[in-house]
Formats: sequence, structure tokens, C-alpha cells
Amino acid sequence: MTTKLDFERAAPIFVLTLVDVLGLTVLLPLLHLYAAKYGASPLQIGIVLAAFPLSQLIGVPFMGALSDRFGRKPLLLISQITTFIGFIMLGAANSLTLILLSRVIDGLFGANIATAQAALSDITTEETRSQGLGLIGAAFGIGFVFGPLISILTLEVSDNLALPAFVAATYSLISIFLTVFLFKETLPPERRGGRGRATNLLAMLKSGQINVLLLLMFAQQLIFFGFESLLGLFTLSRLGLLGQGNSLIFIVVGVTLVYTQLRLIGRWTRKYGERRVVLIALALLSVGLILIAFTPEQPQPFYVKRIVERALSADTDVTSTEAVIGEIAVDLPDDGNNGIGGLLWILVVIIPLSVGAGMIRPSLNSLMTRRVGREAYGGVLGLSSSAVSAADAAAPILGALIFQQFGSGAPFLLGGVMMGGLFLLSIIVIKQPTLNIKE
Repeated sequence: MTTKLDFERAAPIFVLTLVDVLGLTVLLPLLHLYAAKYGASPLQIGIVLAAFPLSQLIGVPFMGALSDRFGRKPLLLISQITTFIGFIMLGAANSLTLILLSRVIDGLFGANIATAQAALSDITTEETRSQGLGLIGAAFGIGFVFGPLISILTLEVSDNLALPAFVAATYSLISIFLTVFLFKETLPPERRGGRGRATNLLAMLKSGQINVLLLLMFAQQLIFFGFESLLGLFTLSRLGLLGQGNSLIFIVVGVTLVYTQLRLIGRWTRKYGERRVVLIALALLSVGLILIAFTPEQPQPFYVKRIVERALSADTDVTSTEAVIGEIAVDLPDDGNNGIGGLLWILVVIIPLSVGAGMIRPSLNSLMTRRVGREAYGGVLGLSSSAVSAADAAAPILGALIFQQFGSGAPFLLGGVMMGGLFLLSIIVIKQPTLNIKE
């Protein structure tokens, strides 16, 4: 059994996933503006933002199970076509109802990422599966670096919000052609599950094989996505950073994620096994979040409080967290203590946090696939994606409440302590499989 990933077979899956992710990340920073354009309240904007992950919670497990029965390619194409339709609807929408409907359609049927993960699981061995699944994370890292840049350039060309949606639709259309002409079916008919086996997700949960791992996936994503959704507000209150400064931080995060998932995770998984990599990731996430909470309150060197206040009063942007919870009052740092120390601190401590984030999901997904047979990869990865979607929908609300009630550092400090608790729990409950008897 080979110990090296077959990049020739994995490359087309990586490329089409990257194109899909670029379409998603072009729109991600702008979704609240589509709703605000039609006079949506903060709560209504929050509903629009939550519509996609909540729809994914329902749709992705069944799309994944269907891919176990009918193959990856047809379900991947269905997912990409509905994503394309959703983006076109968003660009052409003339009401808040149509915007919401576009996100629901994409969420219910857009199982692109889960199906791509299942395809990578099909072509990898137990030794290379985490590395293969890490390619999906690498695609996300690259997408989160370049997608927002494409979005900014698109809006520079035109102030029309329809244009970024149509650009995202173009990327989605490209991914459809890539799937048609480059993607080769990874699940031949003889390896597909039967009708009951492919669709009986409740039976998979009742068996208890993956329940603990699913709960761990949900819990770590709840904590980490709370960090992601609050980071902009946190750096504003501690460092006085606006959009450009936060872009620098996210570029560092994106580059670190790509390096971790292309270079580190395969090597470490083969050396230590998925269980130890999960423990390493949880430890890094815990330490990183706690260190973020103690970021010095030192505004960046060019910070001037009155200029930032003027920029904020003129800025109509609403963050995802603000959209869900309502307007959040952020205390800006005072002038006079300017320096580079706070910014350097966060740029350094964000690295172990990003390494942990780059390792945790591929390793947990790999452990889940090792507890079921190949004929159930799509279903189990669909359930995993649903756990992530549920966490993504809940995290901004919980994080924002803690931010408002207990201060800017509280969500990260609490999150770090909880990640530490997950680390200790994982030592007890996660066992490294020695052999997948169903493989």
C-alpha cells in the first residue's frame, strides 16, 4: 500500500475545488450588503447569512449519501449547477426574498465540497487520506486570500453589487466544465452502496461509530468560527485596524493554512497518525486562542482615533456578527500609545492557531472515514459538513453575546480554555484505528 498521495489523480479534484471556493469567497465579504441594499434589518441580514449553513445542515448529508449510491461525478455536477443557479439568482435578485431563496437553494443542493472530499477519500489510502483531505483545506486557504481581492477589484470596476455575483457564477460555470472534462469518476459501480445502505444516515449515527468525532467536529468549529467572525471587531478594539489591516492578518492566515495542508499534514499524519495530529491541532488552537485574548491594547502606528471614528460613521458595512446580534458598540483604543507591538503580537500568535486550524478538520474527517466502509464515505463526510454548518450558524450569535457582555478578549479566552478541555477529552475518547476492516 503506497504511502504517497497520487497527485495526478488528486490534482483535478483540487483544481475544481479551488475554482468553486473562489466563487464562494468572492461573495462571502459582500453577502450582508446584498440584504442591506433592500433595507434589511440586522436580524434579517443575520437570517440571510445563516440561510446557507442551515440549509447545508439539512441537504449535504443526503447529497453525500446519494453520491455513495450513484457516484461522485453526477452529484458533483448537480451541486455545481445549483450553486451556479444560486449565484445567478443572487445577481439578478430584486427583493430580499429572492436573495434568501438563492442562499437556500445553494445550501440545500450545493454539496460541492463534501462530494470533493468523498472523491479524495476514494483515491487515497489510510496513510494518505489526511493529506488528500488537506487539499480541500489548501483550496480554502488560497480562496480566502484571492477571493476577497477579486471582490475588491470587481467593485472598483463597478459599484453594482450584481457584478461580483455574476463573477462568482462564472467561476461556478468553469468548475462545471472542469468536472465534465477533467474529473474521472472515483467510485465505480461495483463499490457503490445499495439503496438502504447509502441513504440510511440514521443507522450510521445509531451505530455510534462516528458520534464522538462528529461532536468534536461541531465543538471545535463552534469555537473556531466564533474566533473568525469576531476577529475584525477584536482587532478594531485592540489595534484600531480597519479593513486593510485585517486583510494583512487574513493573508497570513491563508498562507499558513496552505503551507500546513500542502506540506505538514501529510508528513505528520504518516509519522504520528491522525489521533496525535488531532491532539496537536487542539493544543495549538487552545494556546493560540488564549494568546490572542492577551493581545496588547496598542493601536497600530498610523492610527488616529478621530479618523477611524469618521471612517466608521461613514461606513455602511455590517459584519456577520453585527448582522446576527444587532449593532455592537466597540470601544476604540485611545491615541498616544501607538506602536507596532500589538500588531506583531497578533501576527505571530495567529501562526500556531492557523496551523492547528489547518490540521484539525482533515484529521477528524480521515478518522471518520476509517470507521466506515468506502461505500459510506459520502454520507459520513456529508454529516461532518453538516456539523460544521450547524456550528457556523450558531457561533456568531454566541460569540457576539460573550463579546458584548464580557469584553473583547472574553470569547477568545473562553474558547481557548474550551479547546483545552476538548484536548483533554480527546486523549480519553479518541482511539487510533489500526485497520479499517470495511475498506
